[in-house]
Amino acid sequence: MKKTLFVMLLLVFVFLTGCTTNSSSLNTETKKATVVNGTMKVHFIDVGQGDAILIQQGESTMLIDAGDNQYGETVVNYLKDQGVQTLDYVIGTHPHADHIGGLDVVINNFEVKKIIMPKVGHTTKTYEDLLLAIKNKGLKITTPVVGETNDLGDSQFTIIGPNAESYNSLNDYSVAIKLAYGNTSFVFTGDAEENAEKEMLALGIDLKADVLKIPHHGSSSSLSDAFLKAVAPKIGVIQLGADNDYGHPHEETMAKLAGVELYRTDNNGTVVIESDGTNLSVKTQKAGNDTSTANTQKVVQQENTATTADTGSYIGNINSHVYHTVTCSSLPLEKNRVYFDTEEEAIAAGYRPHEECNK
Repeated sequence: MKKTLFVMLLLVFVFLTGCTTNSSSLNTETKKATVVNGTMKVHFIDVGQGDAILIQQGESTMLIDAGDNQYGETVVNYLKDQGVQTLDYVIGTHPHADHIGGLDVVINNFEVKKIIMPKVGHTTKTYEDLLLAIKNKGLKITTPVVGETNDLGDSQFTIIGPNAESYNSLNDYSVAIKLAYGNTSFVFTGDAEENAEKEMLALGIDLKADVLKIPHHGSSSSLSDAFLKAVAPKIGVIQLGADNDYGHPHEETMAKLAGVELYRTDNNGTVVIESDGTNLSVKTQKAGNDTSTANTQKVVQQENTATTADTGSYIGNINSHVYHTVTCSSLPLEKNRVYFDTEEEAIAAGYRPHEECNK
């Protein structure tokens, strides 16, 4: 009882007032970063069965989660190796230890300007340690407001979850964001499950993104068909530990991701995706043993540069059997393409038109 009261008092001290949603003024178009200066790097740090994501754009940095308790120093050392001295934003997606366990160590080692966490408590020593670290630094917690957009250097992120005041599962409280840099974009949803995904879909926000941090370590309780279709990622990253006790990633999830360029921290170690505002390049710490994973640096072209003279007027996706016009913004990866001179040729080969570019 005393421990619960202590945690509640800490919560009162460190939380700023705020509401979870702002649907009355919600802009359904997530804002794009129109100015591009240099590159943006997104580091999916290998912290075993947990999440830790560093985002760098120019001199600005953000950390989303920091793995379990034993990975605090790992994350601190990684950030220092990347030249990080100040964190403009720290997001603790939700109070589970595999996400916030190392955050107290991070907060103790860096200057932190703003902390975003959902307004939900947890009576664990791990959560108490985090609140104490925040209090001792004289910081306050900002409650996420859905629809709010913040600048991170020349990139911008919009909060897209959580969308309710209370849930049955702590996972659904996960702070979710869409990050944009130039014409490239990422979606991060922590451990949000299907219930929270439905709420994000109901907002009417443009969720389409080039990269999706696969929610909940590849669990079948997340990544509904509707949510995956809305995001339609070219690249997916799963953060998980090798031979974990949960059986992640689940077979059902892997089957859904068959057409996505997939990276896994259990196979690849730390994964770094760099954007110049148009193209994405991917570097992995180690080669991995998954045949769907690229083992060396890969560049993903975001703009079509093909001409009809040397390729064809229509581009088909060999996985989905959907064909696109050459100017479509949702072209498949080069390795998944097949070219057709006419629509009739594509249809005869068993391909169907992409709804958006063939209107």
